[in-house]
This record gives sequence, C-alpha cells and structure tokens, in this order.
Amino acid sequence: MVRPGRDWQATGGLFEWTLEYLIPRLDDRKTADRLRLVVAENLGSLWIPDLPDAGREQIYALLRSDLVAAARRELPEGPAKSDALTQLRELVALTWVEGPS
Repeated sequence: MVRPGRDWQATGGLFEWTLEYLIPRLDDRKTADRLRLVVAENLGSLWIPDLPDAGREQIYALLRSDLVAAARRELPEGPAKSDALTQLRELVALTWVEGPS
C-alpha cells in the first residue's frame, strides 16, 4: 500500500528490486530494517503508511527522485523492461495521491 486506499501491484521481482533500491538510500534505520525484513522473509507486501513518519516521507522522496531513471539503467534489457518502467511510473504517481479514489 502506497497511500491509504492506493495499492501498487507488481511482480515479486520488481517489488523486491524496488525495496533493494530504497534500502541503502534510507537514513531512517528503523525503516530500512523493516524493508530488509520484507525482502529477507519474502513477505511480498509493504504498507508504507504504517512506517515511521520520517521513513515514509523519505521513501516518497526517493521514489519520486530517481527510481525510474535507476530502473532504466539497472534493469536488464528485454521484453518486460518497458512494462516494468510503466509500473514504476505508476508507483511514483501514487506517492502524490492522497486517499481512496
């Protein structure tokens, strides 16, 4: 869940890649540890609104700043890359939306 009532759906691989992108960039250790746990335990979901305020706002800022460009650089070339970039753009858009649709 990105915002209350705003979910982002992605493949397990893209979800994990997104968390791995965020973890080393987070200043808030508690939030980074929570994301590490989600990846390590293969939990497959994260409720950003439940994270500490500082971590949540930093996640939104990181997603907005360089996520899509990093994915363009780092994700392997292939037929799925275009769809992955579209999904990541959708995730970024959700960071700006408040409340249910």
